[in-house]
Amino acid sequence: MVIEEIQGGVCAPKGFKANGIHCGIRKNKAKRDFALIVSEVRAAAAGVYTSNLVKGAPVVVTKKNLGDGYAQAIICNSGNANTCNANGIEIAEGMCALVENAGDISAKDVIVASTGVIGQQLDLSPMRYHMQELWSGLGDNSNLAAEAIMTTDTVRKSVAVSFELGGKVCKIGAIAKGVGMVCPNMATNLIFLTSDVAITSEMLQKALSEDVKTSFNMVSVDGDQSTNDTCCIMANGLAGNDVISDEGTDFKAFCTALNYCTVKLSRMLAKDGEGATKLIECRVTGADNECTAKTVAKSVIKSSLVKAAMFGADANWGRVLCAIGYAGVEVDVNAIDVSFSSKKGDLPVCKSGFGIDFSEEKAKEILSEDEVIININLNSGSSNATAWGCDLTYDYVKINGDYRT
Repeated sequence: MVIEEIQGGVCAPKGFKANGIHCGIRKNKAKRDFALIVSEVRAAAAGVYTSNLVKGAPVVVTKKNLGDGYAQAIICNSGNANTCNANGIEIAEGMCALVENAGDISAKDVIVASTGVIGQQLDLSPMRYHMQELWSGLGDNSNLAAEAIMTTDTVRKSVAVSFELGGKVCKIGAIAKGVGMVCPNMATNLIFLTSDVAITSEMLQKALSEDVKTSFNMVSVDGDQSTNDTCCIMANGLAGNDVISDEGTDFKAFCTALNYCTVKLSRMLAKDGEGATKLIECRVTGADNECTAKTVAKSVIKSSLVKAAMFGADANWGRVLCAIGYAGVEVDVNAIDVSFSSKKGDLPVCKSGFGIDFSEEKAKEILSEDEVIININLNSGSSNATAWGCDLTYDYVKINGDYRT
């Protein structure tokens, strides 16, 4: 199977348009804060959401709207999470109604999302006043939508791919936002995917639910799980392929293309973590089962001490062993090998659970790159897993010390 990375984001698949504008939710007029993605036809849809008991009102409304497995539009605001508000459901449903009024799309076919500060009232008025502007500007504007869903993100996060199913050219596109309060148990913050593949809602949900286990669920920026995490996909079938209704060859191919997009976004989200200077990738091999591999990889990525060491380009491998030891899974600590690698090379630092001599200068050179890999071999089996995170910097504290004010 050939997967080609292409341009276009969520507008790359046939039949999708997008836009993003500033409507006034955010005080900075230079920052877009209102986004819309629309399919020209009703699409199969699926979603995964935060498992935090405190859920944003948009999560509740979106889960209800996707109960029948279909949607036609995604509306999202940034600057306010619409969480822990007495009238939150009313506002979220009101956002869906704005789409219905502007574009003759049922409010029940709208995915709604919000991101920003928790516990502050969200006024529908700015969105209502600018809805026609948002709608009339729909076009090949994936980048504008990607900008409009950003909060403390420093760069847009977008990907699109092309592949074939049964001789038909098919596409998947996506945009996402991070970059703080990221340690999911479903998906990471807000991710919106589009596709022109013909697939049933049931198989689309199966594909997405399985995919996040090895993509977004393996990302951690700071160990905090958001109240508004939402990952949704719409597939409108306009590619013209035979409808995917079972776990055959076409389904596997679709899942492979989907995973290409989600892993790419996972790396982007981790690398752009709040205040981050580098992406940390933890690769665990030789585990006795997949659960152990995932748990170890996530434990290392989440460790504040490991993250701080990576910020300082300090090859403090003992912190890696420490994080493995409290991960909560059984491993043979006397069998663990650890090395650090980047574009500057590979450096073994631990063999069979004990330290080995290495060059501090070489270690500094390797760990000073903007993408660093922590390689862990448990030497106990054939299972493996990869997790993504970032370093812990002074700027993370600065950003979150006055995030609300």
